[in-house]
Amino acid sequence: MFSVSDERFEELVQDALASLPDNFAAAVDNVAIVIDGTSPVGQVAGLYEGIPITRRDSYSYSGVMPDKITLFKNTICASCQSEDEVRSEVRITVLHEIGHYFGIDDRRLHELGWG
Repeated sequence: MFSVSDERFEELVQDALASLPDNFAAAVDNVAIVIDGTSPVGQVAGLYEGIPITRRDSYSYSGVMPDKITLFKNTICASCQSEDEVRSEVRITVLHEIGHYFGIDDRRLHELGWG
């Protein structure tokens, strides 16, 4: 396990978000990114909760709470031996969860190398 401070972890998340291609970054809307220091049972590094944009329409998607992406810091750090590994895992996890926001399933995300 490699530990980073909460502040450094937040910086790594911001770096991962900044690395999104411009067309994807511009399309992300109404999503809260949350960092959770505790981890659920299992090896879950991140969790997307919301309605993927592929399932939204103008009638049912109004006045809803923001979608939420939770990144589980302890799970991510537990699988790493260096800050470079943490950076890589954060980026993969962010891409994976943003992929769910865009309606991409786990099988395709794995094919793309995003988790």
